[in-house]
Amino acid sequence: MPKFKTLISGMSFTECPRWHDGRLYFSDFYTRRVFAVTLDGTIETIAEVPAQPSGLGFLPDGRMLIVSMRDRKIMRREFDASLVEHADLSGLAPWHLNDMLVDHQGRAWVGNFGFDLMGSAKVTTTNLICVERDGCARVAAVGLGFPNGMVLTPNCNTLIVAESTMNRLTAFELASGMPGRQWTWAAFGDPPTSTDFAELFSQVDVAPDGICLDAEGAIWVADARKSRLLRVAEGGGILEELKTDGLGVFACMLGGADGRTLFACVAPTFHEAEASANHRAAIWMTDVDVPRAGLP
Repeated sequence: MPKFKTLISGMSFTECPRWHDGRLYFSDFYTRRVFAVTLDGTIETIAEVPAQPSGLGFLPDGRMLIVSMRDRKIMRREFDASLVEHADLSGLAPWHLNDMLVDHQGRAWVGNFGFDLMGSAKVTTTNLICVERDGCARVAAVGLGFPNGMVLTPNCNTLIVAESTMNRLTAFELASGMPGRQWTWAAFGDPPTSTDFAELFSQVDVAPDGICLDAEGAIWVADARKSRLLRVAEGGGILEELKTDGLGVFACMLGGADGRTLFACVAPTFHEAEASANHRAAIWMTDVDVPRAGLP
C-alpha cells in the first residue's frame, strides 16, 4: 500500500476535489456542504447547498460554480458568498447531475446519472450538457454511460470524459466550443451489456469515476469498483496502480505547491443511507512524480 496521509476525515461522502489558490475544495454530499481545506488540515465551509453539491469549478473572475445535484441546477457563488442560480438543467438532464468541469472561458461541462441509481432503476445512457458563461445550456453529446469526471488538455483541444458504466474514457475534439470528433481514449474491456446496475458493476474491469490529468499526458483514474487509483496512458495501458486498502475511491485530484500531491476521496460505500448515517469518508493524499496539467 502506498504511503497515504489523511488530510481530512469524518466526512459523509467526499467528491469532486479541486485544487485552487492553495487550497483543496470539495463537496461533502450528505452534509450538503462545500469545503476548502489547506494542507495543514484547516477547513472552511464555503457553501451550503440544500439539494446536494457535487461538481465544482471556477469562472475566469474567480467566482465558483457548484452543481446542485437533486434539483439539477448550477449555482454560482458570488463574491459576497451568496449563492444564485447560474443555470437550470432540469429540462436537459433526466436524473441527478454529478461532476462538472469549468474551462478557461467559463464554459461548464456537466454530466448526469441518466437513471435513478439509488432507486435501482434500469441503467440507461444519457447526455453531456454544456453551459455557457452566461448560463445558456444545451446538450453537447448523447449516448454516454454515466458521464462523470472530466479533464481538458492543456491546449484546450480535447475533453476527456469518464464513462462510469461503460468501462472506458471517451475523448471529444473541441472546435468552436462544441464537441466534434469522438473516440475511445482508453478502454478497459468491453462495455457491459446488463441494464441492472449491480450486475453491470460486476461486469466492468474499471468503473472510472473522478479523473485528473498529468504533465506527461497520463490520466489518474479513481476506480470506484476495485478500490484503487490507476495512472492510465492513452489506449488504456495501466502505468501505475495505488490500492486504497479496501476503501472505495471515488475521485482524485493533483495539486499542492508543485502539483505533485495526489488527493483521493475515499469512503467505505457510495450507498446514500449508509454514507449519510456513518460519516467515515475522508480525503487521503500521497506524493507522485509527475505534476498536474490541464483542467480541472
